Parts: sequence; C-alpha cells; structure tokens
Amino acid sequence: MFDIPALDEQAGQKVEAHVNQLTKPPGSLGRLEQLVIELAKMTGSHVPQVTPPGVLLFAADHGVAKTGVSAFPQEVTAQMVLNFVRGGAAINAFSQQIGALFAVVDVGVASDIPEEGVIRQKVKYGTNHFCEKEAMTQEEAKQALLVGYQQANEMIEQGIRCLIVGEMGIANTTVASAILAALSGQKVEQLVGKGTGISDDRIAHKTKVIEQALRLHRPDPSQPLELLAKIGGLEIAAMAGAMLRAAEKRIPILLDGFICTTAALLAKLFHPYAADYMIAGHRSQEPGHHVALTLLGKEPLLDLSMRLGEGSGAAVAFPLLQFAVNMLNMTTFAEASVSQGGEQT
Repeated sequence: MFDIPALDEQAGQKVEAHVNQLTKPPGSLGRLEQLVIELAKMTGSHVPQVTPPGVLLFAADHGVAKTGVSAFPQEVTAQMVLNFVRGGAAINAFSQQIGALFAVVDVGVASDIPEEGVIRQKVKYGTNHFCEKEAMTQEEAKQALLVGYQQANEMIEQGIRCLIVGEMGIANTTVASAILAALSGQKVEQLVGKGTGISDDRIAHKTKVIEQALRLHRPDPSQPLELLAKIGGLEIAAMAGAMLRAAEKRIPILLDGFICTTAALLAKLFHPYAADYMIAGHRSQEPGHHVALTLLGKEPLLDLSMRLGEGSGAAVAFPLLQFAVNMLNMTTFAEASVSQGGEQT
C-alpha cells in the first residue's frame, strides 16, 4: 500500500566522516552531530536541508466529546479552526517565526466552516461516540488516511523539506489514550492526562469512558485501519497518512506531542520504515506521551512542559534541525590549517 525506502546508510556514513573532520573535538556538539547524520540518511543527501518546513494541521470532532471528557465544549474545534486560518493561534506565531508553509484541513469537524483558507476535505461530521458504536467505518478511516496523504503530497510539491503535522479536535486526547492503550497493553489509568486541563474527577470519568470503549470493541493492535475505525479519529488518521507520504518522499517528519506521536505509531503499523523518518520534537506533559515515545523508539529533543498540541512543540524544536544542518558549514581541520588532537601517551 505504501512504498517507503530504507534509510540511505551510505549518505549517513559520508556525513559522519565529514562531521568528524570539522574544527571541534569529536562529539563536542553532542546530539546535533547525530541529528545531522540522521537527516542525511533520511534525505539521502550529503548536504541535507530542512527549510522550508511545512505545518499541516488537521481538524476533526469526536462523538465521545458529548460525555464531558474535555474541559471545552465541542464547538471549540470549529472556533479554533477559524482562529488558525485568521492567524491567531500559537502555531500561527511559531510557524511564522520558522518560515513555514502552513495549511489547515477540515477532515471531520462537526459543522461547516465556510471560511476562506480552510481546506475542506471533510470525510464526515465528526466520529460516532465510540462507547455506543464504532467511531467510523473502515472505508471512512481509509478516506481520512488518504486526505492526509494527499495534503502532504501537495505541500511536498510546494517545496517543503521537513513536515510538521498538527491537530485540533476536542476530546482527541481521549481518543489517543484509547488507541495507545490498545497498542501498548498498559492500563488506561497510566496513560490518561489532563488534556485541556480537566479536574481529577473528570480524569477518572475519562478513564472509565475509554475502558468502556475498549471492552466494547476489543480492537486488534496489529490492525491500524481497524483500530482507527473502532476508536477514531479522523484527524489522527489524516496525520498518519501525511507522515506516510512524507516518508515515501524522504521528507523528515518532526513530531509534536501525544496525539501526533500516537498517529506516528499508527503510521509505523502501516509501514515499519515510516518511523525511520521521524524525529521527536519534544516531550509532552501528557503521561501517555512517554509510553508512545518508548514504543516508537524516540528520544525527544526538548522538554519544556508543553501540552498544547497544534504542532506547537515541533515548531519550537525545528530550529535545532537548522542548527544541525548548518554545522556542515564549518571548516574542516585541513581547510583551517588547524592541528587535530590525538591520544596522549
């Protein structure tokens, strides 16, 4: 279904050899050195580039929101989509700062948003309440996956060199927690966090809602399309689809927080090589994010106690990728006529 190439190990070896000849002690730039080697493997280039980045934000609603698992009502999803296209959200400020191409896609908001600037690719008006029936059909899940795939392809054709995927959807931490519980086998109570800032009592309610859905549907953790259909959500499916297309085109994927990393785990289930093209931008305060990162095998670049979503944490981490690739502009010991250190006897 997806055709993702293996990493270019030869490009990585060439960049590693070059990095070791730069005018600095070996390893003294720490993780930045490993980062540029990873980017070389991903892009297949001896001079990897990450600019301009692209920020692709998917919005959708969730039927489970009606149970009161979020601090905000469902209509906030549509209201925030308007805020995004009008430039008023955190991700807008951060995207502008890093010079990103930016797009907002309605893949499943529960109302129509006839605003210029919103890319309308609605699969359905929000998912079903997953404690009552499956969130969507497998065909709808596939459609949402394809929306993400196609939107990422369009942005790649516009010239982006790094992809950041963001999301907006009231109750989507509930959905992501349910997906992660199915994938990890861990107890729901160990994965559920405050989301938009809910009380301890509401966290307990949120946990019970997720447990009820998992008992009802018993999703197979090895079947990503089934998992998406039974639990949701539309924007999570679209995020996974976008990541898969970026990986096919050797575009590095800079991951955001909990929901984004859950989508990344699904992308990895669709094709195991997808994770090779991912870099974890930051560690979210959501407790499930640590579990998701561990399953994905990624160590985040930053830990700033963020939990906003939208792609915001990834955007904040993006300059570190620029620092890594700009390291290659340094001179080598030979070019600078500087003696290299050696072991002392």
